Amino acid sequence: MMQWLNYHHLYYFRVIATEGGIARAAEKLRVGQPTLSAQLKQLEDMIGKPLFERRNRKLVLTDAGKAALDYANEIFRLGDEMLEVLQDRTPEDQPHLQIGALDSVPKGMILSLVMEVYKIWPCTVSILEGKGDELFRELRAHKIDLIVSNYPAQALDETQVYSKSVAKLPVHVYGTPKFKDLKRSFPKSLDGKPFVFPTAHSKLRHDLNHYFKLHGIHTVPVAETQDTSLQKLLAEHGVGLAPFSEVVGIKEQNLVRIGKLENVYEEIWLISAQRKIENPIAAKLMNTFSLH
Repeated sequence: MMQWLNYHHLYYFRVIATEGGIARAAEKLRVGQPTLSAQLKQLEDMIGKPLFERRNRKLVLTDAGKAALDYANEIFRLGDEMLEVLQDRTPEDQPHLQIGALDSVPKGMILSLVMEVYKIWPCTVSILEGKGDELFRELRAHKIDLIVSNYPAQALDETQVYSKSVAKLPVHVYGTPKFKDLKRSFPKSLDGKPFVFPTAHSKLRHDLNHYFKLHGIHTVPVAETQDTSLQKLLAEHGVGLAPFSEVVGIKEQNLVRIGKLENVYEEIWLISAQRKIENPIAAKLMNTFSLH
């Protein structure tokens, strides 16, 4: 006789496991502890194995419980994905693409990506800016479709996440007109000069440090920011020199190009996560978008 899994019982089990006990789970679910215990017992009877054992008055997952929790997490993750995809793709709604962008990604790069989206399909584009760990959490939860990053997902040891290099941009040093004489004897002229740098989490910052060390140039970091717009604003106010890739969109009346840093590039990546039902616009971008 076929046995049917009671997903209500499975959900209760998952909450008990994640909350660490029946009392806390009952409080969160707003059900009585006896009811919750009875539902857990029915699930264990159906499976034929205990999912918890009691140690020092605490519930601890058994090996079967650990396996069941892994499956429960995947089952409810897929359920969330199904609702997000189907509710967002109803025929009467305009297609929707949700993009996460690191603060350190040049805004011009995001603009290029969005303009490419509109060539593929008329749609609504939502852009969420933030830090890498926040955006990857949203990507895994299918709250966003793509991430635009200046480092690949492999750097974060992500699984079932795919990265594609879409641009490799030369980097130049810019400054206000008061720094224009540094064009002569560049890059040695940068020695001892103030800089507005990207923060240390950026791969570009590490590449810049390597470049300056290789050429025996000592720079003076006077400001650090992961936001390229703020970095540009600080540079425009004469706080220091700043390295930018070609897509930043520099206005020559505010900042002048001092020189190009040979063999220093800012690489941009598109990152997506494995999904049962793909966003077709995101899939198209992963296959076709490139500024190489």
